[in-house]
Amino acid sequence: MQTESEVRSLAPATQGIGHTVRLTGWIAFWVQLGLAVVSGIALLVAATGRGFADQANPGLGVGIFWAVCAVLVLLFGVYWDYRYTRIGKSLENLNPALHPSKADTTKAIRLAIIVSLVGILLAILGAGATVAVLVAKSISQPPGVAITDPNKIIRALDVFVMLGNITAITGNFLGTITSIWLLEQVHKH
Repeated sequence: MQTESEVRSLAPATQGIGHTVRLTGWIAFWVQLGLAVVSGIALLVAATGRGFADQANPGLGVGIFWAVCAVLVLLFGVYWDYRYTRIGKSLENLNPALHPSKADTTKAIRLAIIVSLVGILLAILGAGATVAVLVAKSISQPPGVAITDPNKIIRALDVFVMLGNITAITGNFLGTITSIWLLEQVHKH
């Protein structure tokens, strides 16, 4: 059992890393939540707008699918950021019995890194499918001639799918960077 003086000597270091984890968790939470909302709205506009178009573009459906998967992973990352705030709060507690172990904290951060990397991969797949459709549409348009086939026109809804994918990549990337930084901070203490 630790003496009171040993607990006091450990408290500032543990409270310092606890504050860092909690503050970083809140910052990442709000930034990633904002990016998830922007991506979700862009995909919602793209998906609902496709229903109003005369000719649906089946190639963009794949891009929307992967983007939605990436946004769901991003929302899990938002939840994990909130979990960081709880881990930080428990580390700030003066009672060392309530502190999560360094191994548990490291394990949680590593899981967040893996999840964010999966989110990046999913969003890249969606962005790749969307770019392929946009490139195919752009090169199928003859230069200087009026376009008679409406399927060959790049519509704003097509670009919204790309916006959703890029925003999901950004959000998951920020989650990865945040978790890597936190992992480094935890290993220092």
